[in-house]
Amino acid sequence: MADRQQQHAHGEGRTAAQRLGYAPAASADSPSTTLLRRVQTHAPNSTQVVGFLTLAVSGAVLLLLTGLTLTGAVVALIFLGPIALLTSPIWVPVAVALFVLAAAALSACAFVVVTVAAGTWMYRYFTGRHPVGADRVDYARSRIADTASHVKDYAREYGGYLHSRAKDAAPGA
Repeated sequence: MADRQQQHAHGEGRTAAQRLGYAPAASADSPSTTLLRRVQTHAPNSTQVVGFLTLAVSGAVLLLLTGLTLTGAVVALIFLGPIALLTSPIWVPVAVALFVLAAAALSACAFVVVTVAAGTWMYRYFTGRHPVGADRVDYARSRIADTASHVKDYAREYGGYLHSRAKDAAPGA
């Protein structure tokens, strides 16, 4: 028993929360004490409290800004809607003209970019720097030359046959 009193005097045998004064001693077992003990052991630390407060304040500010934005949009629609409706015969042709102008400008810019890229590629190809895709162009060129050569040989071989058949069909020709 003296050993147990000595442990109690030095703080041994108690939980860390009990030693620091956060939790009551184990002698009180009433339901309110156990509930209080559970709440104290699961209480958030100061970092968690500050984080929660920051989240709450940020959420409130964003909710306020969302409300103001929505209110401003509705008020602007109410006041500017009739003006837009009355002036729409002017705005529709202007919008179409601006769209056509923007499309033409973007098309011209794209055409210039493609022309510069193709010119650069051809310059590199003809100066022998072998740009990307040069091997495919060389292969296609050789295939076209081979096909032309075969067609030429075929025409020489069978051209006389067709010419003689034409003379048989038209003896005076």
